[in-house]
Amino acid sequence: MRREGMRPFGGPGGRIGPRFHFEKVEIKDPWGTLRKLFVYLKKFKWGFIFVFTLTFISSILGIVGPYLIGRGIDTYIIPKKFDGFLNFLLILGGVYLLSSFIGWLQGYVMLKTTQKLVFVMRRDFFNKIHSLSIKFFDLRPYGDIISRITNDIDNISMVLSNSVIQFFSSITTLIGIIIMMIRISIPMTVVSLVTIPLTIWLTNFISNRTRNYFYANQTLLGKLNGLIEEDISGIKVIKIFNREEKEIKRFENLNEELTQVGVRAQIFSGSIGPLMNLLNNLSFAIITGFGGYFAFKKFISIGDITVFINYSRQFTRPINELANQYNMIQSAIASAERVFEVLEEEEEKESTDIVEIKDIRGEVEFKNVWFSYVKGNPVIKNVSFNVKEGEVVALVGPTGAGKTTIASLVARFYDVDEGQILIDGIDIRKIRRKDLRSFLGIVLQDTLLFSTSIKENIRYGRLDATDEEVIEAAKLAHAHDFIINLPQGYDTVLSEDGGGLSQGQRQLIAIARAILANPKILILDEATSNVDTMTEKYIQNAMLNLMKGRTSFVIAHRLSTVRNADMILVVYNGEIIERGTHEQLIIKKGFYYNLYMSQFAEEVEVKD
Repeated sequence: MRREGMRPFGGPGGRIGPRFHFEKVEIKDPWGTLRKLFVYLKKFKWGFIFVFTLTFISSILGIVGPYLIGRGIDTYIIPKKFDGFLNFLLILGGVYLLSSFIGWLQGYVMLKTTQKLVFVMRRDFFNKIHSLSIKFFDLRPYGDIISRITNDIDNISMVLSNSVIQFFSSITTLIGIIIMMIRISIPMTVVSLVTIPLTIWLTNFISNRTRNYFYANQTLLGKLNGLIEEDISGIKVIKIFNREEKEIKRFENLNEELTQVGVRAQIFSGSIGPLMNLLNNLSFAIITGFGGYFAFKKFISIGDITVFINYSRQFTRPINELANQYNMIQSAIASAERVFEVLEEEEEKESTDIVEIKDIRGEVEFKNVWFSYVKGNPVIKNVSFNVKEGEVVALVGPTGAGKTTIASLVARFYDVDEGQILIDGIDIRKIRRKDLRSFLGIVLQDTLLFSTSIKENIRYGRLDATDEEVIEAAKLAHAHDFIINLPQGYDTVLSEDGGGLSQGQRQLIAIARAILANPKILILDEATSNVDTMTEKYIQNAMLNLMKGRTSFVIAHRLSTVRNADMILVVYNGEIIERGTHEQLIIKKGFYYNLYMSQFAEEVEVKD
C-alpha cells in the first residue's frame, strides 16, 4: 500500500552505501543469542543427548585404537610373539569398525534432529512476520527479510549438523588424549603442551577479527538479495528507462563490497589451518626429539613412544578443529542474532479491554485524528468526519495528501497517535484486528495475485465460497468474459503476481475477490485506475451495485468515479479542507472545483 506523505526509508529501494565503504558491525550479544538458541535446542534435547552420547563413545574408541596399537607393538611385535596376535587384530579392527558405524549413526541422527529444529525455527519466523505490523515492513528491505529466513537459518542448520558435533568431539578427544598422555609419560606430556598457549592466543586473535566480518557478510548478503528482488520485480521499469547499466553498476558495487568482506572473513578464518599446521609440526619435531632421547635412556618403551606420537598428532587435530569450528560457530551466532532480531520484534498489540462483536452496521467516525509515520512529522492532522451506515465517502486530493493513509487507519494497518476512529460508536482499538478486518473489503491500487488458479485467487475473499459464487463475483466485476477465454478458464494458474495478465485484468480479479468477501465496509483505493475507459464504466456500475447498503471509502484521482458519492472529502497536506457533495463543492468553487475543472474543462466547454 502506498504511504502518502511518508518519505521512503530503507526498503528495497533504499540507497546502497559508497563503494567498499564497510562499517564495522559487531554481534551485539553473542552469549544472549546462544541462550535463545538453546531454547530451541531444548525442544529436541533427547535427540541431541543421543547424538552427544554417540559422539562421546566414538571419541573414546578413537582414543582406544592407538593405545591398542602401542600395546600390540610391545606385546607382540617387538618380542616376536605371534600367539594371540590374530585375536588382537580382530579386536583392533572391531574397535575401528564400531567407531566408523557410530560416526555414521551420529551424523544421521544429528541431521534429522537439526532439520526438525530448523523446520520449527523457520515456521516460527514465518508465523512471526505475519503477526508484525505494517510499519515493520515499511522500514526493512524485503530481500533482507527473505535472506534471514533462508540464508541465515540455512547457515544455522549447517553449523548445527556439522560444527557442533565436531566441536564436542574435539573437546572429548582432547580431554581423553591428555589423560592418556599423562598416563604414559608426564615429562613427554609437558613437552607436548609447550605450543598450546601460542595456539590459544592465535585462535583468539583471529576469531575476534572474523566474527565481525561474518556478521557483515550476512548483512550484505541480505542487501544483495533485496537488490535482486527489487530488480526482478521492476524489470519492466528498468528496461523502459534504459537503466540496465545503472542497475548492473549498483549490483557490481554491492557484490564487490560483499566479495571484499567475504574475502577478509575467509582470509582470517582460513589462516588458522596453516598456522596450526606450522605449530603442529613444530610440536611434533620437539616430541620426536625428546621421545627418542627417553627411549635411549629406557625411560619409555617403543610401543609407548609410538602411542604418544600418535596421540600428539591426534592432540593437535582437535585443537585445529576447535579453532576452525569456532569460526563457523561465530558465523552461526551472527546468523542466529539476525533471525532472533525478527523473532523478538514487538507484535501488534491488542487492547486489554476488547469488545466482542459479531456484526457491525458500518457507521464510521473520525474524531480529531492525528497520525505520523515518523514521530514529530504528522501526515494526518486533526481529521474529523462521520460516515453513516451505507454511505459512500470519496477521498480526493493531490498525491501524497493522505488519502490512502486515512483508509489504512480504518483497516488498522496503523494505530492513530491521537484521537479516535469509531465503528458503530466503538473505538476500533478495542476491536481485534482479525475481527475488524473480517468486516472489510479492500481493493488496492497495487494488485497482488497469488501463484495459483484464478478461481482460488478470487476465492481468497471467502475460502468457503462455491465455484458458482466465484463465477458470479467475477461476472459482477466484469471479469468473467476474459477469464473464460483463457486456456484453462477459471483453472488457469497464474505465474508470480499475475504475470501474463494485463494490469486491468489483475485489477478486475481483485475486485471480484472483494465482491465475494461481501464486506460491510469497502475501501477502494484507485480501484479503477488501471483499466480503460470502457472497462471503467462497467466496473463503476458493478461498484454502485456492490456499494448499496455498504459503507464505502472511495479513493480516486479521476473525479468521474466520485460524482455520486454521498460525501466528498478533499484532503490536502493531511487535512480535510473541503467537504460536501459533488454539486455543493462545484457551487463553492474552491479547491475541488479547480481540481474538477482541470480534468473536465473541455467537457464543460462543450456542454456550455
